[in-house]
Amino acid sequence: MEKITFVLPSRNNLEFLQLAYKSIRNLDTKHEILILDDASIDGTQEWIQSLNDKDLIIYHNPGPERIGIVGMFDKGIEMSRTEIIFAFHADMVACKDLDKNILKHLNPGVIVSATRIEPPLHPSGPEKITVDFGVEADEFNFDKWYNESESLKQNRTTEGIFAPWCMYKSDYLAIGGHDELFAPQSKEDSDLFNRFILNGYKTLQSWDGLVYHFTSRGSRFNKHAGGSAGKNSNEWLYTTTRNGREFIRKWGHFIKHDEYMKPIIQPKYDIGFIVKNCNIQLLEALEPWCSTLYIDCNYKQYIEKEQLNTSFNLSERIKPYDNEKQNEILISFDSTQLNQNNFQLLQQLPDIIKDNGEIGSFELDIFKIDIIQMNEYQNNLIKI
Repeated sequence: MEKITFVLPSRNNLEFLQLAYKSIRNLDTKHEILILDDASIDGTQEWIQSLNDKDLIIYHNPGPERIGIVGMFDKGIEMSRTEIIFAFHADMVACKDLDKNILKHLNPGVIVSATRIEPPLHPSGPEKITVDFGVEADEFNFDKWYNESESLKQNRTTEGIFAPWCMYKSDYLAIGGHDELFAPQSKEDSDLFNRFILNGYKTLQSWDGLVYHFTSRGSRFNKHAGGSAGKNSNEWLYTTTRNGREFIRKWGHFIKHDEYMKPIIQPKYDIGFIVKNCNIQLLEALEPWCSTLYIDCNYKQYIEKEQLNTSFNLSERIKPYDNEKQNEILISFDSTQLNQNNFQLLQQLPDIIKDNGEIGSFELDIFKIDIIQMNEYQNNLIKI
């Protein structure tokens, strides 16, 4: 069997990391494991150093500041010594034959995901299996897991993608890895998966390659970050909100996927909003959804506050109402007529323009839409 490098970032997840490590070592083939300790204070580094494992690669961030999963995955994949990498999480446990059932589908240009089995901490869905093998590490029993997970395996594949995912290292490096825009974490995976699809890679999910996923222990439910099982940490609430807005600024739409988690990528257009009677509250809601915003209110206070939360230059994105308009598509409206229903139309504009747009002008609800050009720019976002 071909050797894999399991790339495993971890921050203050020692009890889960120990289960992940043991489950990978229990596989019939002794693959390389690359553990990246991100400034943990829970004894992770001491435990790693105690392991006598020649196929273990170690990277330690002494801290005190964390690097985050974005930088850690990229660092680990660059350090890996095999042609195949498996992006694994510290709160996951491999089932028997995980490697065999993933590798039988793997080829260059293909990304293969395992199927997650999760406790009912999140809503169920067709892309995963909900079975409770424990919410905390001390509730997990390997014998029960190995015996009962066999009956959950299915001889089929779907086209979604979700961690853990396996691919050729060269394919990963070809698009430049994660985008630092989303560091330290949150929405970085959805951005990466969009870019995989746009670069022509095929995604497969193997339903006989299973992992148990305790879910969200890196930040969202991490007890050292202020969270717990089912309780969001303030750290995660901040990064998921900030990076959700960054995702919209970059892609022109929020994260979309089908029921099996295959990304749906809308076209990226150069859109300018021309807004009468704007105010700071509406500015905050509207700004991420366009390339340029032309408004008739004082926006300096917004830029001073929001610029701390974004890598985009807001002074280039927000302009006075009477500034020369340079976007390829212009959307004009009076914000006093904006409501929840027509705001949703703004969020659907890329699909509306793609399906029904043509050079010229037309009206849609409260919006006057002028299409000068219909160039699409999403493929410009593939490589970092």
